[in-house]
Amino acid sequence: MLSINNLRVVYHDVISVLNGISMEVKQGEILVIIGANGAGKTTLLRTIAGMIHFYDGDIIDGDIKMGDVSINGLDSSDIMKRYSLTYVMEDRPIFEYLTIEENLKAAAYSRWDSKVKGDIEKVLGYFPALKNTFNRRAGYASGGEQQMLAIGMALMTKPRMLLLDEPSLGLAPMITRELFQIIQKLNESGITIVLVEQNAFAALSIADRGYVVEMGRVVLDGEGQALLKNEDVREFYLGAGESERKSYKDAKRYKRRKRWL
Repeated sequence: MLSINNLRVVYHDVISVLNGISMEVKQGEILVIIGANGAGKTTLLRTIAGMIHFYDGDIIDGDIKMGDVSINGLDSSDIMKRYSLTYVMEDRPIFEYLTIEENLKAAAYSRWDSKVKGDIEKVLGYFPALKNTFNRRAGYASGGEQQMLAIGMALMTKPRMLLLDEPSLGLAPMITRELFQIIQKLNESGITIVLVEQNAFAALSIADRGYVVEMGRVVLDGEGQALLKNEDVREFYLGAGESERKSYKDAKRYKRRKRWL
């Protein structure tokens, strides 16, 4: 469904963030991307969504394709309309001074169809907590409710692929568990999910496949359950294993697998 080949991205013409990253997303799967802060995960999502130029970033090499068609250089609005791809950023992009209902309606502004009301009901079915605050300003909602609203707004665009950037950031464990259950339900409804997440255990537990990213490169990939059992992943991202090893470079048994050309 989506393929990334040897992608290189820089900020401000000099700061190299993605350094030849390659990966693919299969239709109907949950794909998880994990890595340390600064590894390039958010930059990757921004680039896929056509938003990298808003941050003074540029693609200097490589390609991103939806199917067989390159989307390099397309604006985010074109990508969303042509390929039904929606990006939920990590800072919970909502309209704080609008109500929950108004936020959901605003997210559907470009659709021009008569099914908006029914789709709002579907969103409330996924996120029952929003029913209790439906007519209140979104700025007064809890962090969990605001994250649910941000995803609900994305659903109002009727996406085929959903990019989620750190959806559990700052949420309580109970809310995080509920949120990941909802992400699974969205996937079961037919939406392909690309999930960037610091909570590696929760993310890999629901993932079909995953990639580990370091310094703008893929260093490990595999099925979600296989990565959960991988000793290096357990040590560096799940907090289990030998405490003296500080990075992947120090793991003697670990070999970088070059997936870029």
